[in-house]
Amino acid sequence: MTQIFTLTLSPSLDSATTTAKMYAEGKLRCTTPLFEPGGGGINVARAITYLGGRAHAIFPIGGPTGDHLKALLDQEGVETETLKTQDWTRQNLHVHVDSSGEQFRFVMPGAHLNETEFDQLVERVKKIPAGSILVISGSLPPGTAIEKLTYLVKQAQSIGLQCIVDSSGDALKACLDLGGLALVKPNQNELSDLIGHPLEHPDDVRNAAQELVQRGAAERVVVSLGPQGALAVDGDHCVHVVPPPVKKRSTVGAGDSMVGAMTLKLANGADLLDTVRFGVAAGSAATLNLGTKLCSLADTERLYHYICQR
Repeated sequence: MTQIFTLTLSPSLDSATTTAKMYAEGKLRCTTPLFEPGGGGINVARAITYLGGRAHAIFPIGGPTGDHLKALLDQEGVETETLKTQDWTRQNLHVHVDSSGEQFRFVMPGAHLNETEFDQLVERVKKIPAGSILVISGSLPPGTAIEKLTYLVKQAQSIGLQCIVDSSGDALKACLDLGGLALVKPNQNELSDLIGHPLEHPDDVRNAAQELVQRGAAERVVVSLGPQGALAVDGDHCVHVVPPPVKKRSTVGAGDSMVGAMTLKLANGADLLDTVRFGVAAGSAATLNLGTKLCSLADTERLYHYICQR
């Protein structure tokens, strides 16, 4: 199997709790918080580990929150390599309201990376064995220019890494402009922004995804369609995978679970259809859980077999 590495530039320590009602100014009594690791690449590595694979997570940490984050990943058996930073790792808060079923996600700014710290991460990436898959996922830290991200991707590609970028907005567009990405997973609105015009019909989505592939921006484009599943294209195929009917409790972690599952399949040489089926199954499995929990192997395999039999 191809080796998998993930890079998270803006990791977080995530806490999840529940409260009976949400209202202004009063004291909102909450349940004991559950702490979990957070950040795009970290969650991708966790999902891969949950699904029986191996992924090496690279990320910066700072302060007691960073130490707590690292300890949680050690407990889960995720392979990690960290860089100590001056700024503390951020802590996010997820609150589920029992009376309404609503969920509130309070996301704090990521820790700042100074020039030296960022350069050290680039040097670590350059030591990854050629041919490996590198998943760069999550937001950029405050003050980190998009040009730094594209420089990092260029360096990774120059040593023969297969780069998967799971980002959005200008950061994703800049990476696609570089070309040669192994896989990207925009949603329909993000794809519309990348192409520069509305996508009002199913054929518009397919054509837009194929345009990215044909111009060499990415080898595979998987468009997340929410309840409609995912549409994926590569140089030879176009597939649409519809998710199984499940009762969603939370969508937090679904995207990272999907990317993790697809990366694991790609590392094992799977074709586009099988890759996307497993990704949709893992994304759906994550929605079965409250809070910030990711997919489980049992739920993912059950939903994957259901999708394959349809």
